[in-house]
Amino acid sequence: MANVTVIGAQWGDEGKGKIVDWLSARADVVVRFQGGHNAGHTLVIGNETYKLSLLPSGIVRGTLSMIGNGVVLDPWALKAEVEKIAAQGVEVTPDKLHIAETCPLILPIHRDLDGLREDASGEGKIGTTRRGIGPAYEDKAGRRAIRVCDLAHLDDLGPQLDRLCAHHDALRAGFGEPPVDRERLLADLTEIADFVLPFAKPVWHSLNEARKQGKRILFEGAQGVLLDVDHGTYPFVTSSNTIAGTAAGGSGLGPGAVGFVLGIVKAYTTRVGSGPFPTELEDAVGQKLGERGHEFGTVTGRQRRCGWFDAVLVRQSIAVSGVTGVALTKLDVLDGFEEIKICIGYDVNGTHYDYLPPSPPDQAAAKPVYETMDGWSETTAGARTWNELPAQAIKYVRRVEELIGCPVALVSTSPEREDTILVRDPFAD
Repeated sequence: MANVTVIGAQWGDEGKGKIVDWLSARADVVVRFQGGHNAGHTLVIGNETYKLSLLPSGIVRGTLSMIGNGVVLDPWALKAEVEKIAAQGVEVTPDKLHIAETCPLILPIHRDLDGLREDASGEGKIGTTRRGIGPAYEDKAGRRAIRVCDLAHLDDLGPQLDRLCAHHDALRAGFGEPPVDRERLLADLTEIADFVLPFAKPVWHSLNEARKQGKRILFEGAQGVLLDVDHGTYPFVTSSNTIAGTAAGGSGLGPGAVGFVLGIVKAYTTRVGSGPFPTELEDAVGQKLGERGHEFGTVTGRQRRCGWFDAVLVRQSIAVSGVTGVALTKLDVLDGFEEIKICIGYDVNGTHYDYLPPSPPDQAAAKPVYETMDGWSETTAGARTWNELPAQAIKYVRRVEELIGCPVALVSTSPEREDTILVRDPFAD
């Protein structure tokens, strides 16, 4: 049986939570391998809705869940999320949740810096969630991060705090802020350490043992490929690599363990926050897509920008992430449109592109070249077989496959877990 890696193939918010939940029922282990608690996954199970930002989606069903070293961990956000789902009847115990000992921590000073920078950026704002994710990754790369394993040795943290504070004190002074309160930071870490440490494990070791035993591992990505720090719409991106290849380095398994790469793709396109969006619709059609798709960010509550499906961007995401098959979600949102458009290229100041150029000025100037298809009046909501879909909806799915150069492995027709048309089983490869 293959392992499966699930990633978003647009700007995030593609409906990964439902798909991961659907797959996790058959996985032995679910792993988060990058990002922080700026990622939001919504799971609808029966009459209960779970909104997760940090915990792997498998935790809700009791599947062994792991947070890999590629994640930056806010321990206070972790505690709050564990308590929140406990109130919904889901108990999170150390035998069900393992956190990599080498995870860097998001600290209060990271949140401070995130907000100070964003407020001072003027027109250069990139729309961060102000949760400290970017500054935490910077400290990881700068070799001054405090990690989960350090919580067991806080009395020996002096040299690392010297490095950390030398950096942050200079930045804070530039914003007119006082130096880092080291005593308070140590007190905060001491207080949270007892909660976090029981979950701390050598995740790389556990995953390698699971692989040797032939267990099925499901890697759960956060955000989307177009927010990848290398391959996304820079600088309007997140601070980690969101492509499937990160599953290896962000968990402690080799690249051969990534397995079937399932790219989650919404049947139209959305984006939260600032940045280029060639197919954005700032009209009644865009508003209709947003209302029908309930397009509000899981983490921030911000209204998502909406537009037609962009086959160019998805094709690009598939290429850089090695996607094996896609899961097409929210097809039902397109029910009732007389015509549906698909972006098949861009015009950038008179030059045709079949990919999104890298420079921000060119991206801002990109005008979509559309192909128009007839819509369908019948409903697709809740369909679980091809026979239940209108012929024109099937035609739309097939055309999407052709344009993105990748087969559709499954189609989601509602937030409900079982409202899914399975074309190819990712775990069977």
